[in-house]
Amino acid sequence: MTQSLFDQTIAREHTCSVKYDARKAVFGREDIIPAWVADMDFPAPEAVTRALQARAEHPVYGYTLFPDSLYDAMIDWFRARHGWAIQQEWIVMAPGVVPSLNAACLAFADPGDGVIIQPPVYPPFFSSVRDTGRRVIESPLERDQDGVYRMDLDGLEQCAARDDAKVLLLCSPHNPVGRVWGEPELKAILGIARRHGLVVLSDEIHCDLTYPDKPAHRVLATLAEPGEPLITAVAPSKTFNMPGLGLSALVIPDPAQRAAMKAVFNRLHVPQCNPFSIAGFEAGYRDGGPWRDELMDYLKGNRDYVVDEVRRRLPGIRTSAPEGTYLMWLDCRELQLDDAGLKRFFVQQAGVGLNPGLSFGQQGSGFMRLNIGCPRGGLVQILDRLETALSQVV
Repeated sequence: MTQSLFDQTIAREHTCSVKYDARKAVFGREDIIPAWVADMDFPAPEAVTRALQARAEHPVYGYTLFPDSLYDAMIDWFRARHGWAIQQEWIVMAPGVVPSLNAACLAFADPGDGVIIQPPVYPPFFSSVRDTGRRVIESPLERDQDGVYRMDLDGLEQCAARDDAKVLLLCSPHNPVGRVWGEPELKAILGIARRHGLVVLSDEIHCDLTYPDKPAHRVLATLAEPGEPLITAVAPSKTFNMPGLGLSALVIPDPAQRAAMKAVFNRLHVPQCNPFSIAGFEAGYRDGGPWRDELMDYLKGNRDYVVDEVRRRLPGIRTSAPEGTYLMWLDCRELQLDDAGLKRFFVQQAGVGLNPGLSFGQQGSGFMRLNIGCPRGGLVQILDRLETALSQVV
């Protein structure tokens, strides 16, 4: 049987990798298997590597413009993959999705105003609000007995009706719970925002990472009416495993909102014009399609393996198959450990480094986030370690 591109083991130690070279600082030991920070252990598409090499061959790395070919590659990708017709003038290049969350808070809410988030959710959703002097308004997701998360639309409406609520930060697909929101939920979001005058920033960085046996991602903007206050954040960084290059894009049809976001970036003098990130961005969207399709088939195998093995071998831990992302949400509450004890168990007894659920909000207490973006052999080792550790405590 031919080995998959994604089965090869690539040593990442001593490359200044946060995932590997920060293990001592984050977990207190260097011998853990890291399955936390959201980058994958797979080589980027060959087209991306070739584009970076070609750019490196020119020995001057100066200030760089965004070429029309970059915009064309992005526009073509989203038209073909998501049925979304983007106009070039709508696109604002940005230094990353997280800076864009912060910029939206600065642009559309005053100090002390409220920004709505739906925890458990990616930690920068909290910090982008608090660090800009705005107020977090939580509209928690609801989890049913099968482990499926849904929006509490009545609760969200109540949050949006508050006088101080100005912005909604939407995570779609959702990190960490792996939901791909359906059209009814997305239409409800737009209706709530419309009724209460909210600006919505939809973080769709994982939009391409949906599984072939699950519902396809629907871009929120394809359901919106013209002129609605909606900003969509996208990037090739998760899709093609190049988050270190840092470049993302905002799609903002409304000229006034576009100007407001540009003004924040200009005021902070935040640069976006890295010649290598530009080369990688274009190459991914232009030529990375076959690689992405092979990736999702491989990740589906990883996902299904973890679901089956957790059910079979790990008493006290539950999980379900995510609809999108390469992140899995492990329910460890039956272990009856507090969050500090849960972290100690994974690190000290199992030798595995995951993201504590509590970092995604109080609603993540008792959970851990597992990154399955690695060769299958790495997951085998992780589950073997967890099985051995559990046999000593359960």
